[in-house]
Amino acid sequence: MDDTFMQQFINAGQTTVSSLLLAHFHELGITNDEFLVYLELKSFYDAGNHFPDMATIAQRLRLSSTQVYQIIHRMIQKKILTIDTTQDKQGRSQDQYDFALMYRKLATYLSQQNRQVVEQKSSDQRQALFEQIETEFGRPLSPIEYETIAAWLDQDHYQADVIGLALREAVLNQAYSLKYMDRILLSWERKHLTTKQQIQREQEKRQQRQPSSGAAAQSSTEDIPQIPMYNWAEPNDDDKQ
Repeated sequence: MDDTFMQQFINAGQTTVSSLLLAHFHELGITNDEFLVYLELKSFYDAGNHFPDMATIAQRLRLSSTQVYQIIHRMIQKKILTIDTTQDKQGRSQDQYDFALMYRKLATYLSQQNRQVVEQKSSDQRQALFEQIETEFGRPLSPIEYETIAAWLDQDHYQADVIGLALREAVLNQAYSLKYMDRILLSWERKHLTTKQQIQREQEKRQQRQPSSGAAAQSSTEDIPQIPMYNWAEPNDDDKQ
């Protein structure tokens, strides 16, 4: 490459396009021709010309001025382009192309997509939780039990992984009932333990506070049944039924 070309390349400037827009302009209802017109208008805008001549755009795209006018008209109808009128420092009116509506449509689309992903993930977690409880209980859940678990998620706003920890505690205590799990969840709630990480840290602290047992202590208690380490609730024997 010679110096002349490099100087021309630099002087021509750069047109920046969001990769998000490039990836999703079809989802916004923008055709290829409309996107090409957007790129041309954007290149002029970046160079400081906010309202380039339509004939210039047509020449660069190898289209007629009428075709470019029709494309711009469609973009205005689709609410992805507006023509705004402003006044300069001398009070003279001047027009400019504005793509703010298109960017808002892109933001709305991406927000909806993200929300759908979150909702799908939540639905998958809910179904996995139902299946996990049924597996540990060794039986299908009743309709009332489904409603109870749904209420934990939707009304009490317990996280699915927190309910999973409560299930683990119930299984360790051989108490296969939602009533037992509910008492565990309420116990954690009273302690302001609302996330899996908080509960696990509290369990680790609880374990560290337990006195270490030497060989003598072990031999003196070897006939005592082992109690699960994380016995957060103290349900009645009826809860284990």
